[in-house]
Amino acid sequence: MNTPTLVASLIMAALLALVIAVVIQAMVRGWRHRAERQAQVVGSLPSLPETVGPAIVGATKGLYVGSTLAPHWNDRVAAGDLGFRAKAVLTRYPEGIMLQRTGAGPIWIPDEAIAQIRTEKYLVGKALTHDGILAIRWRLPSGAEIDTGFRADDRRDYVKWLPEEVA
Repeated sequence: MNTPTLVASLIMAALLALVIAVVIQAMVRGWRHRAERQAQVVGSLPSLPETVGPAIVGATKGLYVGSTLAPHWNDRVAAGDLGFRAKAVLTRYPEGIMLQRTGAGPIWIPDEAIAQIRTEKYLVGKALTHDGILAIRWRLPSGAEIDTGFRADDRRDYVKWLPEEVA
C-alpha cells in the first residue's frame, strides 16, 4: 500500500469514527430528553410495602422487558430506571405485584392500581411471533397508565398470572 492510499484510508477511518461518535452522542441525548419529558408524566413509583401476605402466585423468573405509556406498545418509558431491560423475578401477593430486577430497583405494583394482566406479541420494541410477553397495565400515582412487560423463562407460567376467563 503506497503512502497516499494509507493516508486516505486513515482519514476515512477517522471520519467514520467521528460520525459513529456523533450518532451515539445524539442517541444518548435523545434518551435523556425522553426521560426528562416523561419524568412529570410518570412521577414517582409506588413505595414498597413494609409487609406483605403470603404469595398468591409464586416467583416467576424471566426478563423485565420494560414499560410503555399505555396504550402505545412502542412508547418506552425512559424515566428513572424503567427503560432498561433486566433479569427479574415476578411474584404476586394479596397487596400487589413485586417485580424484583437484577441491577435495578424493585417495582411495586399495588393491587388497586392493576387494570389488566394479559399476554402480548409485542411490547417495548420486543416483537415475538406468539403471545410471549406478560403485560401488566397499571395506573401510577401520577394518574398515568403504563404497561409493564415481563417475558417468563417458561411461557407456561403465564396461566397462573392470567385471569380465569382469559387463561
